[in-house]
Amino acid sequence: MGDLLINLLASVIAGTAVWLAGFLLRWRRLNRERAFFGLTAGTSCLLVVSRHASSPREFSVHRRDVAALVELATIARECGAHADRVGESQPVGEIGRLTEFCVGGPGEASPRSTTHVRTILRGVTYEVFDAEKRRMAFTVGDTEYVLSPEVSYVLLARFWGPAGGHPVFFIGGLSAASNLAGARYLAARYPGLHRTFGADRPFALVLRVVEPAAYGTDFTELAADVTDVAFLPIPQPVE
Repeated sequence: MGDLLINLLASVIAGTAVWLAGFLLRWRRLNRERAFFGLTAGTSCLLVVSRHASSPREFSVHRRDVAALVELATIARECGAHADRVGESQPVGEIGRLTEFCVGGPGEASPRSTTHVRTILRGVTYEVFDAEKRRMAFTVGDTEYVLSPEVSYVLLARFWGPAGGHPVFFIGGLSAASNLAGARYLAARYPGLHRTFGADRPFALVLRVVEPAAYGTDFTELAADVTDVAFLPIPQPVE
């Protein structure tokens, strides 16, 4: 009888230890995720998305951009926060007040993205779409990244405004499919990004989406870390 009680007690202690270790691991993982995204339980974040460029309706969004928003809203939910979707024509407010996920490259359908690129991502230039040449590209530093049937690109960046506060996550792809690839990469790879950049360092990464017609977003890889050239300092006036 004594041996049985000892075995039962040992089993309870072992089971409790396993449960506690699992609980602490999940707690640490959740805290890292919250710190990386600047989210806490009960807070809000903003999902800013481009208007569908070929649609006349003001609040139309490409279906793949909608899928990207779902990925980002899932991140917010995991952190205990809730996401508010904001159209590009709606006022967003000052940078840093809430964590912001901005989906879509700059252009007429994306005034918020245009502002971020012009003001903060000063080392990045998006080419205006040429309807005749059917050419889309962006340039970071001296390197140009061009959309083709075999490969697409997306710029994934995290940065803060001058006053700090909460971060902005910018996902500016050359297509709606590459926007989705960027959102999925962020959702899946944030632990590695946290190990590299921590919770308080900006970054800018060019992601390559290989054979999107065949693989969708399944083959997305890091093409270049352009952090050192994407964030150029503010030009100083010449005296």
